[in-house]
Amino acid sequence: MFLGHFGVAFAAKKAAPKVSLGTLVFAAQFADLLWPILLLLGLEHVRIVPGLMAASPFDFTSYPISHSLIAQLGWGAVIGLIYFGWKRDRRNALLVGALVPTHWALDFIAHRPDMPIYPGGPKYGLGMWNSVPLTLAVEYALFAAGIALYLSATRAKDKAGHLAFWSLAVFLGVVYAGSLSGPPPNIQVLAPAALVVWLTVPWAAWADRHRQ
Repeated sequence: MFLGHFGVAFAAKKAAPKVSLGTLVFAAQFADLLWPILLLLGLEHVRIVPGLMAASPFDFTSYPISHSLIAQLGWGAVIGLIYFGWKRDRRNALLVGALVPTHWALDFIAHRPDMPIYPGGPKYGLGMWNSVPLTLAVEYALFAAGIALYLSATRAKDKAGHLAFWSLAVFLGVVYAGSLSGPPPNIQVLAPAALVVWLTVPWAAWADRHRQ
């Protein structure tokens, strides 16, 4: 799952209007923000297997730190506590923390049975990526729903409010469509490319500062 995580972050603005969209994106996408760093450090592993699944060539052989359910619950607790220490807002701290393990839930829908419950534990996945049409339908539907909810909760204060948000939305939609055109040549290209997701956090924060 990719666009779906952003859809969840955008939708969360409706429930937490005081929380920056950058923070919401950071929480919902935390697993994928952490993952390429762990790949580069050699702490998690993936293989590129063209044809493995219709919509994904990635064989996630080991990623318990970033993607196991128990780890994401733990990361969510840590991020929620940090947010509470920063803002002293219990309700929004709980929401921000709860966003982190939504990543596991959405990836459970998309992945084959490679999503671990805990490090070394059983793995699950419904395999949505076995169908490209189903993957596109679900990803873009979740993304569109998130955008609609975000727009219903905010309005642009100036031109930057329109430009920043819609440029981010278009960028994500185009990047995701492009990612389905073919696998990267190797892990040495994949890991640095995956770090681009970090740009979406300040980009989302910038867009949100120009909306109210």
